[in-house]
Amino acid sequence: MALSSLTRAFGALLLSSGPRLSQIPLSPKPFCLAGQHCAYREINTSAVLSTSNPLWKCRIKYTVRPVGMKKTGGRDHTGRIRVHGIGGGHKQRYRMIDFRRLNSPLEGEPSPFEEKVILVRYDPCRSADIALVAGGKRKRWIIATENMKAGDIIKTSGEIGRMAVLANEGDAYPVGALPVGTLINNLESHPGKGAQYIRAAGTCGVILRKVNKTVIIQLPSKRQMQVMETCVATVGRVSNIDHNKRVIGKAGRNRWLGKRPSSGLWHRKGGWAGRKIRPLPPMKSYVNLPQASSNA
Repeated sequence: MALSSLTRAFGALLLSSGPRLSQIPLSPKPFCLAGQHCAYREINTSAVLSTSNPLWKCRIKYTVRPVGMKKTGGRDHTGRIRVHGIGGGHKQRYRMIDFRRLNSPLEGEPSPFEEKVILVRYDPCRSADIALVAGGKRKRWIIATENMKAGDIIKTSGEIGRMAVLANEGDAYPVGALPVGTLINNLESHPGKGAQYIRAAGTCGVILRKVNKTVIIQLPSKRQMQVMETCVATVGRVSNIDHNKRVIGKAGRNRWLGKRPSSGLWHRKGGWAGRKIRPLPPMKSYVNLPQASSNA
């Protein structure tokens, strides 16, 4: 009883001496229970998180200058390890790659335009080499093809004519404008979305056939993929074809690349005792084809 009366007296004293509640600016804070995470939390993002989406250009101003990166060590914003085997490594800087080749430097003019290759260099953030191209009043980084070198002129077009075009290596055309059997890379799954397939070093896809304004393409994994004929792809093979033949030589080189060794308590079953022969998966289609309706 004495404690409750003392508490009421102390509360009355605070209300009489202090300012009113309406005069105190309140900052909304999340209510967190014990054992639960707060609903709101400040997250310090880095260049890696900002550029992970192919549509990063909608949120960040494009630049050809290298962007600084923060190493996360496989940890998320709470500090917990989400991806094992990541940590350390040499400091890297990110070059923004423009995966939308059909992006005219002049707005309102999607007609064919040409660009000149200024530089072909190594990129620490990917297995393939990258090329700095310039056309009009802009410069941008793109994925380099196998025989691309400084001084080459590459062409980009979005037109699909009645006859198949005879494109050179490094040119970008809709897959519907290229002849059957052409080797391609940097393929779009949807028109205008940007290249998402066949971007690794030394890889290439093959145009198999054209059906009802769609094109069926064989990916490097031998899986077939069906896309609209307006999806843009680059002609040729991705550069750095000897990437899979490199010799690591020592464990320290993997540490330079940011790869940590496993604990040794768990050993992967590498298939030494045999393997299973599995059939190829079905064709992956990004086209909604009309279905034949049966008349009962």
